[in-house]
Amino acid sequence: MKINLSTTTYEDNKLLTKDSVAEFTKDNNIEMKVVNIYPELEYQTFDGFGGAITEAAGFTYSKMSKSSQQKLVDAYFGENGNRYNLIRTHIDSCDFSVGQYEAMSNPEDKEFKTFSLARDEEYILPLLKKALDVSDKPIELMLSPWSPPAFMKTNEERVKGGKLKPEYQQFWAEYICRYIKEYQSKGFQVKMLTIQNEPNAKQTWDSCLYTANEEKEFLRNYLYPTLQKNNLSEIEVFIWDHNKERMYERAATIIDDQTDKMIDGVAFHWYTGDHFDAIGLVREKFPEKKLIFTEGCVEYSRFNTAGQLQKAQMYAHDIIGNINAGMNAFIDWNIILDRQGGPNHVGNYCDAPIMCDTENDQIMKNLSYTYIGHFSRYIKPGAKRIASTKYTDKLEIVSMKNPDNQIVLVMLNRFEEDLPIALRLNGEVSQFTIAANSIVTAVLA
Repeated sequence: MKINLSTTTYEDNKLLTKDSVAEFTKDNNIEMKVVNIYPELEYQTFDGFGGAITEAAGFTYSKMSKSSQQKLVDAYFGENGNRYNLIRTHIDSCDFSVGQYEAMSNPEDKEFKTFSLARDEEYILPLLKKALDVSDKPIELMLSPWSPPAFMKTNEERVKGGKLKPEYQQFWAEYICRYIKEYQSKGFQVKMLTIQNEPNAKQTWDSCLYTANEEKEFLRNYLYPTLQKNNLSEIEVFIWDHNKERMYERAATIIDDQTDKMIDGVAFHWYTGDHFDAIGLVREKFPEKKLIFTEGCVEYSRFNTAGQLQKAQMYAHDIIGNINAGMNAFIDWNIILDRQGGPNHVGNYCDAPIMCDTENDQIMKNLSYTYIGHFSRYIKPGAKRIASTKYTDKLEIVSMKNPDNQIVLVMLNRFEEDLPIALRLNGEVSQFTIAANSIVTAVLA
């Protein structure tokens, strides 16, 4: 048996990826610098990796040349790219839209005669369709609303929070179902739905507030029955869709004997810190629910001085911690943005793994793109997390077993010193070194 190693280092603004092979030999009772792998101990199934196709991403894509557009979709969905199989997009506008919009704004139109996806068709759907064309495997789509139409809200506007008016709960449920069916009619496999993006945040952009009980009541009394009525029972429904620090109590409040069958999982973001233990608590209390990371980005408002290495390590650290805590899938935020970190109709700019200079038709792959690829290119949909132990907290590691029983390890070293490894598996050992400030993917063959 041997181990194929792919190593990425970054020093003096230079990226270096190196491939190497390490052999296994008999384990002669080695005790120091050990990492143990136990493939027989399996945990959650992993559904895959993806990113968000927002209107901002679609608009940026539309400004690039045909050859650059092909390179962009290949980079994410092609066999030689990061091999994404999941996409999240927004119901009506979000902050990463060119401006505010909604599919219907007429409160008198109870039959949805004025309902139109014309705005989606301009920028979002062309990029979605191209992704489907490029991918050699099915791509599953998640839809998330940032706000109901303004006339349905207590503050009469899409932005600055507000709540869904009680008298519009049924209408909003029907609106969501109409959105799903319109996407399906255009050939997109909508599989997942979150009830509300960041329901605990009053934002200057598109937002809507729900307490845990309000979210529960809307799901139980309106959304779930309406999905059933519209023959959309196959849609997986996810609650919360906000930061990790409150995901346990949100899940514990919403999921009960009545709603358990209505809820497929809990969605979460990363903006308030690691909170890997929170994921673990939800996994422990609700072992059958899917736990999906649905959004994270490097915000310029908080990390404007961060370098490429720090940003990339943020991604790898979070992916490893999330999977080890019980995560089932990882969906990044915008797959591409322009040089400014937008467009964004309220100036809430951020980084993306790939940035585009639309004026000069240039594609700039950030180090975070490469770091994500250390996971997404090797861990296949349907993989199982397996057990491992390590000798130091300076090493971050996740161990996976693909559906074909191939073992994949991703190891992160965020320190300024090399870390020697003695990898033990089934009575054999392989010794190699994880370089300082590097990420390594190991595939056992």
